[in-house]
Amino acid sequence: MTVQHVTSGAERQLAAQHWLSSASPDPAQTRREWQERPVAMLSCGSLFAAVRIPADLVQAAAQQTDAALIDVYLAGALHDGPVICDRYAHWYYALVPASTARRWDVPDTVCLGVGASLGVPRPGLYGADGERVYWSVPMDSAGSLCSQHAVSQLVMTGRFKAASRG
Repeated sequence: MTVQHVTSGAERQLAAQHWLSSASPDPAQTRREWQERPVAMLSCGSLFAAVRIPADLVQAAAQQTDAALIDVYLAGALHDGPVICDRYAHWYYALVPASTARRWDVPDTVCLGVGASLGVPRPGLYGADGERVYWSVPMDSAGSLCSQHAVSQLVMTGRFKAASRG
């Protein structure tokens, strides 16, 4: 008889937290920061890069302004890849493989790589929590990232739909 181990959501969230914090020079300090604050600054370019996308392009792609519905749209469009939302700065950040920053050239976006830092919300912090920066699409497991091709397609869809409206 084979015994299968089911990984709980809490275990996956903890694994994501440890993986993300390893992008910091002091992972233990980062985990302490998340206990005290909703966001910790992490370095881009080693484990991941982050594509910064204007919220209006995401809204145009989703044909929606409701944050909760945009989150559902992004989860589908980016195949459950992790996305951070800064609701006051009006940016979305799709986490992608670190190598993406070297060749990213998609209009209206910037790919944050080596030398850049990103405010990363504590894993498990969602839009309903009312924080400025939250997980629009949570990191489901350690190392799971968005496909750069899916992010590019999302941006181009948003550009097309925004141009069609105007």
